[in-house]
Amino acid sequence: MVAGPPNPHMNEPFITIEDLAIGYNNQPVMSGISLSVLHGSFTAILGANGSGKSTLLKTLLGLQPPIAGQIRIETPTGAPVAFGYVPQTLQLEPLYLLSGFHVALMGVYRRIGPGRRIPQGERAFVRECLQAAGAEGFAHQRFAELSGGQKQRVLIARALATRPDVLVLDEPTAGVDAAATHALLEFISQLHEERKLTILLVTHDLPLVRKHAHQVIWLHEGLIVTGAVADLLSPERMAALFELEIG
Repeated sequence: MVAGPPNPHMNEPFITIEDLAIGYNNQPVMSGISLSVLHGSFTAILGANGSGKSTLLKTLLGLQPPIAGQIRIETPTGAPVAFGYVPQTLQLEPLYLLSGFHVALMGVYRRIGPGRRIPQGERAFVRECLQAAGAEGFAHQRFAELSGGQKQRVLIARALATRPDVLVLDEPTAGVDAAATHALLEFISQLHEERKLTILLVTHDLPLVRKHAHQVIWLHEGLIVTGAVADLLSPERMAALFELEIG
């Protein structure tokens, strides 16, 4: 099991956000954010470009400080939460000569520590992650030469190698063709179902959200709306909330 045993804390509060303000240089992009994410939930984060989706993710991940408010993360053991992060973009220059395996191996660095020799057991675990992500067959090719879908599978394997409590994906199918997009989302959904892994997925693809996710966090013109997929993505609700023209 790459991501550990099934989550015994399903439907318990995991991430709680209270009156959060996010932004840069003390200038808020959004404020007054209050919501909760449950253990084992599959949550999609929606919104137009520039609405604050990536800023919200980076704040949750601790990559930038909140301007105001609180983020509480309650792990069953009280240990710090482990995030597996698949970023929207990745700088390829430093990775140009690295194989897919060595990119995925980066997922263990936080656990092992910088400059230390990586044990064979950890290397074997990374190979399991690559196999689980469907990336084993091309893991020894140069990462820079892989297709968009192949790169995303390697990056998902890298995220799994962190042994995450939460898998965070920032538009993982951007620039990926339709067939690869379908395969990636099916795999992410399978991870959620089999391992009860908590997932936060930023995407623009409403049909895929309807098929795979359970909860939606929608950022719209400085406001944030949350709810179940079946409720929030109904044509009537979307038209009422966002003044969209539903044809």
